[in-house]
Amino acid sequence: MQVEVLSKAGTGTGRKIMLADDIFAIEPHEHAMWLMIETHLANQRQGTHSTLPRSAVSGSTKKLFRQKGTGRARQGSIKSGLHPGGATMHGPQPHKYTKSLPRKVKQLARKSALSEKVKAGAFVVVEDLDFSSPRTKQVQEVLNALHLNKKQAILLTAGDNDTVYRSGRNIPTLTVSSADKASMYDIWKSRAVIAEESAIAALEKSFAGTAQEKPEVEHISIPA
Repeated sequence: MQVEVLSKAGTGTGRKIMLADDIFAIEPHEHAMWLMIETHLANQRQGTHSTLPRSAVSGSTKKLFRQKGTGRARQGSIKSGLHPGGATMHGPQPHKYTKSLPRKVKQLARKSALSEKVKAGAFVVVEDLDFSSPRTKQVQEVLNALHLNKKQAILLTAGDNDTVYRSGRNIPTLTVSSADKASMYDIWKSRAVIAEESAIAALEKSFAGTAQEKPEVEHISIPA
């Protein structure tokens, strides 16, 4: 698949870049995307909610009144949740919400999000943004030229470009991220994806397999 490279002014440069079909042109897998979104949101939870059980409430341990003969329901502690200032019964306690997914599912979800943006015409490739100094106005002019100034967008750079990051961090509708570190959730929630020309190679490289081939073991004959 070929995509035209646009200039910072929003016009064509006459160049085209090849996008890998196995990354940018697959059939989006909605269930894998749903699993990745659920996992991302779950991992954002701090899990610090806490209530006081009976053992943590300050109060007397004296029995309120004798067990029998009063005609009242038996009571053993003022710290019971039935009394004002007492404990919380079955309340939430601090715990982790962390979830994890297999690497292949994560990669499939990320590819699906990218393919979905390309299919919807919301994936734009621009020439590299070589700013000499960080200025918000420079990035805002690029967004205006691409007609994305009022849309939630993510800008993918080839690496950790501090100048571009500092130029775009004050724009509330823009997220600036390195292409190899951009999460599936950031890509999915953005209405448009803007990628630098040199960021495509870094993005495709992030999907490369890291598994090494196992060395062959020579057959050793064992005498009977």
